[in-house]
Amino acid sequence: MPTQANAAGSPASGEPAFLAVGKLRHAHGVRGEILMEVYTDFPERLQPGVVLYLGDEAAQLRLIKCRPHREGLLITLEGFTSPEAVGQLRNQVVYVKSIDRPPLAEGEYYHHQLIGLNVVTAAGEMIGTVRQILETGASDVLVVIPETGSEVLIPMAGAFINDIDLGRQKITVTLIPGMLKEEAEP
Repeated sequence: MPTQANAAGSPASGEPAFLAVGKLRHAHGVRGEILMEVYTDFPERLQPGVVLYLGDEAAQLRLIKCRPHREGLLITLEGFTSPEAVGQLRNQVVYVKSIDRPPLAEGEYYHHQLIGLNVVTAAGEMIGTVRQILETGASDVLVVIPETGSEVLIPMAGAFINDIDLGRQKITVTLIPGMLKEEAEP
């Protein structure tokens, strides 16, 4: 993943400089298109003219065309007009600058903003730290790792999440009996 600072300055503390939006798979057709597996929830932001960054070196390439194809996108990048040329980009991860990400509605967060936050109860009891977010059909689930004991799974639903304070790096939750493994054991 690229880690270099961008020309506009450093990202906010803890924010990544780049966000992965997809991975290039294979050339398609004879005009230099390549299939991109989509990682982003916002594929509509990938419009002609957008600058993409490829691979660990963050090589800058301008997006010329983009269109849906099965479960991915077919993209054309500036300077690549043949399947042989674009085929050299296979398996490269595609990034955008994090400062270019679309704004979210109030109460919505990017996953990377929640990873590493401390999780506490309303009474101030430390539960652990968010290490991962599982995407399920209904709602995302925080995977919280306590200092001792087993992981705690907390759904990102109003019944469990009281407050998310990015500035204080804290998520306040309400747990129900049995969510902590030590409570569930006799």
